Amino acid sequence: MEYIIFAIIAYLLGSIPSGLLVGKLGYGIDIREHGSGNLGGTNTFRVLGKKAGLFVTIADILKGTLATVLAVIFTPDINPLIIGIVAVIGHMYPIFAGFRGGKAVATSGGVILGVNPLVFGIMIATFFVMLYLTKYVSLSSMITGVVSMTVSFFLGDLGLFIVITLLTLFVIYRHRANIKRILNKTEPKITWM
Repeated sequence: MEYIIFAIIAYLLGSIPSGLLVGKLGYGIDIREHGSGNLGGTNTFRVLGKKAGLFVTIADILKGTLATVLAVIFTPDINPLIIGIVAVIGHMYPIFAGFRGGKAVATSGGVILGVNPLVFGIMIATFFVMLYLTKYVSLSSMITGVVSMTVSFFLGDLGLFIVITLLTLFVIYRHRANIKRILNKTEPKITWM
């Protein structure tokens, strides 16, 4: 029963559409009608600018972190990683935004932050190194997932490895169109780094 309760809470937390709220409340636009049409931080950066993009990215990270931390605090018998996965599903398919959500990157990172800050730190470092080298946010996100899988494998934490592998698969699946654009050399590159 506790799993069901916390899974519902996690899904609802994940479903909070940060990009949609910031766009509508702060700028009077539906971000899904601009740029890539995605609700995540990357599209928010492109459409609304750095301040809004940073806010949405942090909010999306904290959704995953809060879901896992609440599980740890209130029910030590529940595996917080499982609850975190539900928050990520909420982010990808949010009930509050017509089930059209983000690409799982920031919220997945938030889940890892909630259970293993060291791995999260490695994820952040990997992401920015890859972003500097490739200038592709999407590619950097996917590579970060693969590196995180490798790190968790060598840490010997089977549960963490399985969950990071699943989250990485989510991220890659949600970036299918980006992969095609990278191969076609039509994927937008960042210009600020």
